[in-house]
Amino acid sequence: MRDDLGHDVPLTAPATRVVSLVPSLTEALAASAPDVLVGATDWCTHPADLGASRVRGTKNPDLAAIRALSPDLVVANQEENRELDVRRLREAGVAVWVTRIETVEESLGSMSRLFAEALGLHEPPWLAAARSLWSEPATPRLRVAVPIWRDPWMVVGSSTYTDDLLARAGLVNVLAHGPAEHDGRYPTVTPAEIDDAGADVVLLPDEPYVFTESDGPEALRTPTRLVSGRLLTWYGPAMVEAHGMLAALP
Repeated sequence: MRDDLGHDVPLTAPATRVVSLVPSLTEALAASAPDVLVGATDWCTHPADLGASRVRGTKNPDLAAIRALSPDLVVANQEENRELDVRRLREAGVAVWVTRIETVEESLGSMSRLFAEALGLHEPPWLAAARSLWSEPATPRLRVAVPIWRDPWMVVGSSTYTDDLLARAGLVNVLAHGPAEHDGRYPTVTPAEIDDAGADVVLLPDEPYVFTESDGPEALRTPTRLVSGRLLTWYGPAMVEAHGMLAALP
């Protein structure tokens, strides 16, 4: 059994005690196999009534606390978690499954393998629904920019899950594709560069930076819209909600 990066995952039976270090995968596990989820990070905010033990953050997990939970499996992500923490867990004899997700297709395939191979579960209904909803890319209809941080301003670039999600919803990410294209996955830009990129609307999410009506729109000339950061960046059950939200954008 191998994870998305090709590393061996030494499981001899379906995992029944799982620690998740990825908020979106925590939500996916809680929605599909809540009994197996014994640990999660402080950033795992969905569902709100999650009862799993907390093991600190995604970038600074409490490795001793994780080991104390005696997990069969720890679920991590290449982008969200540190390779050092993954390596130390493996050196301590803990099985770790690392996901690599940069596109919608990769998210569907990665979660399908995780549930089937590591957990021995059938595909959950929300995953089947997400696969159906996102199967065909929509015709481009709206030009957008998506800041994710302020001071310095950073935006969603190319080769990211969010960029692919936008494209499949018919939204052209002007700071990742076209004349205003910036190199990198999350390039640093100025508010003027955002305004000059030619977006019809700037989508301001509430995570990782919490943009609000009074924090963000006032710095830009381009029309803005506050949106859920979870729906733009979380794969899992959020993908079903995200389709409806993005399809409803004018």
